[in-house]
Amino acid sequence: MFFQQMHPTWQAWLAEYEPALQELEAKTSSSLPSAELVMRAFSQDPKAIRVVILGQDPYPNPGVATGFAFAIETGTKKPRSLINIEKELADDLNTVLPASFDLADWAKRGVLLLNTTLTTLPNQPGSHSKLGWEKFTKAALVKLASEQQVIVLAWGNPARELASELPRAVVIESAHPSPLSASRGFFGSKPFSRANSALEILGLEPITWL
Repeated sequence: MFFQQMHPTWQAWLAEYEPALQELEAKTSSSLPSAELVMRAFSQDPKAIRVVILGQDPYPNPGVATGFAFAIETGTKKPRSLINIEKELADDLNTVLPASFDLADWAKRGVLLLNTTLTTLPNQPGSHSKLGWEKFTKAALVKLASEQQVIVLAWGNPARELASELPRAVVIESAHPSPLSASRGFFGSKPFSRANSALEILGLEPITWL
């Protein structure tokens, strides 16, 4: 199911990973998010992606993770990381976010919201960090960056390390938006306006963040 849930272009680019995805699917039957959402970030056409936002693993609270990094199901309580992202977005763009704001909408506008680990056990953050997801997501990002120019927002050390291995990618680094590190370099980093400036320099369409 995981491989089949991907966009045909992703399937063509990552065909050699179909057996690995089958193994991961067998190992994650009781994990979060639900099986139909695990590969959601890969359901979009990669040719439309201009910005990549790298997360680590899904929210571990049942009913929260959506398959898009940092996004949540409508009506659920916002995690602190998402609150901090919204605060920085509003400050960066000097605006007030609408009540209907949904981070998942960015996936329709050329943003890949990708966790490096796509599953986790309920209430156990990081529990699948050594399961094998990182090899797959790294391969996907390396392929994406080799096919087209992308801007990578690398938040936190794991994201920075992965972004450093992406050919041609323009990397914008900062601290992670988690409550433990947001005040140490995420707040005030202006990642959204900087990403759009980088896109314009490359002759690419900026992202409509709101």
